[in-house]
Amino acid sequence: MRIRLRYSKHGKVRFTSHRDVARIWERVLRRAELPLARTEGFSPRPKMHFGLALSTGHESLGEYLDVDLREPEADEIDLGMLPERLSPLLPPGIEVEAVSVINRSDPSLQEAVTSCVWRIEVPGQSVDSLTSAVAAMLAADAIPVVRERKGKQVADDLRPGILHLSVLGSTPDDAPETGAVFEAELATQPRSIRPAELLAAFDPPLPEGRVCRIFQWINEDGATREPLSQGAHVTATAVAVAPREDHPDDRSHGRAHDTQDSVGSDGITDPATESAFDFV
Repeated sequence: MRIRLRYSKHGKVRFTSHRDVARIWERVLRRAELPLARTEGFSPRPKMHFGLALSTGHESLGEYLDVDLREPEADEIDLGMLPERLSPLLPPGIEVEAVSVINRSDPSLQEAVTSCVWRIEVPGQSVDSLTSAVAAMLAADAIPVVRERKGKQVADDLRPGILHLSVLGSTPDDAPETGAVFEAELATQPRSIRPAELLAAFDPPLPEGRVCRIFQWINEDGATREPLSQGAHVTATAVAVAPREDHPDDRSHGRAHDTQDSVGSDGITDPATESAFDFV
C-alpha cells in the first residue's frame, strides 16, 4: 500500500533543510510504529518518496510525502486517525493535515506536479508600486535569464512559466518589515521557476521577504487538482483543497488582477517531550 501525506511547514522549522526534514520523517514514521516497506540491501531504509524540494527558509501549506507500507499489516491502519497519530511526534511547525491511499502505478510527485502557487512578501514596496511592477512583467513578451545547466551558462525565458500573478495587498502586521504581498503561480515543467528567480527578473529586482508555498497542482484528465486523491482523510483543523477553477491566462491580457484586501501572512536534539524533536 502507498499512502500520500499532506503536511504544512511554518515558523522556525522553515530554516530546516529538505534533507533534514527527510531525516525527521524517517524517524517519526519509525516512532509511530507503522509497517514500513523497506529497501533491500545492506542498509535497508523506509521507502519514502518526496515531492519538489522546498528551499530552506520558505514556508508551506501544502507539502507532500509518499510512504510505502507492508501488506497485509497496512490494512489494519485507521487512516482517519493517522494525521493525529503523526503530528504530535513532529517538531513544532510541521503538521500532517490529510492522508489518502494512492496507486503505486501513479506518477511520482516530481513527475506529476505541474505548477506551484506561492505567496511572496516584498519588503519596502507599496501596493501601488508592486502592482505596476507586476503589470509590466505580465505585459512582457519574454523575460530572458541566464541559467547554469550542467556547468554551462544557458539562455532561457521565464515568461512561459509565469502562469499567474496577482497583488494581494499589504504585508500583515506581524511581518518583519512593511511592504506588499503578491501571489504567483509558477510552472514546474519542463523546468521549475523558483521564487528567487522570479523576484530577480523584475526591473528593478525585488527583495525577498517571507515566501510560502500555498498549493501544488497536478493535471489529470484535463482537470487541475491537488495531489491527494478524492476522499482523502482531512484533519478537523485543515481545509480540504477543491479542484482549482482555472484563472484566465494572464498572458492573454497582460495586466495584473485587481488588488485584493490585505492578507494575513537547527538544532535537533533527542526527544525530551512528546515531540520527537525540539528546536534550540
